[in-house]
Amino acid sequence: MKALTIDLENCYGIRKLTATLDFSKSNAIAVYAPNGSMKTSLAQTFQDIASGTASKDRIFPARPCKRVVKDDAGADLPPDSVLVVRPYEEAMGHTPKTSTLLVNPALRNEYDTLHAEIDAAKDALVKALREQSKSKRDIEKELSAAFTANDNKFYIALNRIKDEVADRPDAPLKDVPYDLIFDEKVQAFLETKDFKTAIDGFIKKYNELLAASTYFKKGVFTYYNAAQIAKQLADNGFFAAKHSVNLNAGEKKEITTQKELEDLIATEKEAITNDKDLRKKFAEIEKLIQKNVTVREFEAYLQNHEELLTKFANMADFRQEVWKSYIESRYPLYVALLEKYQAAEAKRKAIEEQANKERTQWEDVIDIFNDRFFVPFKLEASNRIDVILGQQEMLSLGFVFDDGTEQAPVDRAALLQALSTGEKKAFYVLNILFEIEARKKAGQDTLIVVDDIADSFDYKNKYAIIQYLMDIASGPHFKQLLLTHNFDFYRTVESRFVGYGNCRMASKTSHGVALEPAAGIKNVFTKDWKGAFFNEPLKKIACISFMRNLIEYTRGEADPEFAKLTSLLHWKADSAGITVSDLDATYNGLFATSESSPAGHRPVVDLITEEAGNCLKAPDGINFANKVVLAIATRLAAERFMVMKINDPAFVAAITSNQTAALLRKFQEQFPTERDVLSTLQSVALMTPENIHLHSFMYEPILDMSDVHLRKLYCAVLDLK
Repeated sequence: MKALTIDLENCYGIRKLTATLDFSKSNAIAVYAPNGSMKTSLAQTFQDIASGTASKDRIFPARPCKRVVKDDAGADLPPDSVLVVRPYEEAMGHTPKTSTLLVNPALRNEYDTLHAEIDAAKDALVKALREQSKSKRDIEKELSAAFTANDNKFYIALNRIKDEVADRPDAPLKDVPYDLIFDEKVQAFLETKDFKTAIDGFIKKYNELLAASTYFKKGVFTYYNAAQIAKQLADNGFFAAKHSVNLNAGEKKEITTQKELEDLIATEKEAITNDKDLRKKFAEIEKLIQKNVTVREFEAYLQNHEELLTKFANMADFRQEVWKSYIESRYPLYVALLEKYQAAEAKRKAIEEQANKERTQWEDVIDIFNDRFFVPFKLEASNRIDVILGQQEMLSLGFVFDDGTEQAPVDRAALLQALSTGEKKAFYVLNILFEIEARKKAGQDTLIVVDDIADSFDYKNKYAIIQYLMDIASGPHFKQLLLTHNFDFYRTVESRFVGYGNCRMASKTSHGVALEPAAGIKNVFTKDWKGAFFNEPLKKIACISFMRNLIEYTRGEADPEFAKLTSLLHWKADSAGITVSDLDATYNGLFATSESSPAGHRPVVDLITEEAGNCLKAPDGINFANKVVLAIATRLAAERFMVMKINDPAFVAAITSNQTAALLRKFQEQFPTERDVLSTLQSVALMTPENIHLHSFMYEPILDMSDVHLRKLYCAVLDLK
């Protein structure tokens, strides 16, 4: 793309804008746009192109909107060829393109193949455990949390219980409904003081009865164990083969049938469960449960599973036992997954080690940031292996805070709390770097519209951004449209890589917005106004503040010529008497010339008034010189009005600095009720001082001020009575 034509109407406040942007000499065009002129509106219009959405006028939605933006071939810009970089307050996140930066296709394919069987085996086990537990929760997280301190250590949890599960031939708790027992409300109830006291009493009595049992023994041979043994003996034809079991209880008792063994177990169990004191303690527990309406479903389940009560003293252990039972019930699937996972472990580590050696573009971006931007922290890629392999799309950044003497890792939230606003803005730039580098890698031709990315940065980081923009401007794939209201940024990009011919200035007109050739980027005094001093009255007046500054720097404020020029910027006793010839003499003495202007006898203040009147009738535009002249004329007229109204020559003569402010304070003291007049004078005090006393490197205040505002203010001062 060598050129871009823009034809807009009613786009987010832009009444009308037609322009051609020529990229044939430079890949970047800079537009200086004072606040309120068009900058954000134009950026939003280009964002609509990037998003594939229609533009509109937010304030007047009924107005017909026109948006024609075409390249030099007359083609519309494809949405993916436009990237809008918003200001810091409108943070830009990662796009799908950024996720491609760290993906190594060969490693990813190998890694994916390795994990295909593992993932299939895991899915089978998880599905089975979900069916077994009747749980709707995340099985992986629940199981992991039960055996580790984290909910994302699934394989570690499975491997940790491998031996315990293998040694258990049965699954006593496989039918426990997980979500019912481990419900948050149930768990909260079980942790109450009253319940803990009641359950402790129940368990104590239960253990006493178990200890007194003829055949059962706590923790070794419970009636549940006995029942399981009876079932297994029968299932395996033990009694059918005419074998018998001897039970030791003081004397040996021979059991020859399954029914005989089951009857003995049932009798022994009943002796414990029907114990009067134990039933009383169970009733206490039941009463507590009935009081809590939130656990009624749990109460119903417990009525038929009283044997679980002894497990509730330690719910963490109980949870583990439940999961072990679930796994025992689906043991073949569990073994299959562990075998596949362990077999792949060595190969996976080899691939990850290779991935770790890969140098990625994202890390190159991180290096650019760490090297160029001045912030009290360094970035590091914490999950680089997973992103290289394609297991995670987004890079996770690690942060190391550096105070000069010590370094410490810190999380993002804590980091942002510790950073200044400027440092946070520098951090935001990282997102931009990622996006641009992704497009660079893809070879994507892109128009980058930059909306004041460097605004309010400190100088070090502002220049770091400028350097990066200059770097990408030298590449083949990017065109840049730089929109800014920061004049220092504007002037710097002009000198570094944009070029004077590719700089524009936006100004509001009665019809819309105009993009005019740049003015005043470089020393407008020496390059324009100084040469026209004797021939163009407007520029002669505009030169006054510059001449005054030069005398201040070279001769000091005590110089008579400094005082003379001060009387042309502030109303003094001699202001009306200074002629054009007097001003010419100051110029000739300052620059070693000997020229003269027409009508040398004329008072300069009359010339100022005349030229200010012409400025009121001038066409819309940047009008740099007009603004300076209007500012001078406005302040002179305001001060003259106040001096005449105050009518205290001694007071005025005694003012040595900040005359406008001193006069305004005196006027407020004497005329506090003249509120409309005071409002106008306060506007003069706010708007004109910094705009008149210009230095060659401080044009921004006057450029930012609307020509329309200055015209209205001057007319308001002229109307003062």
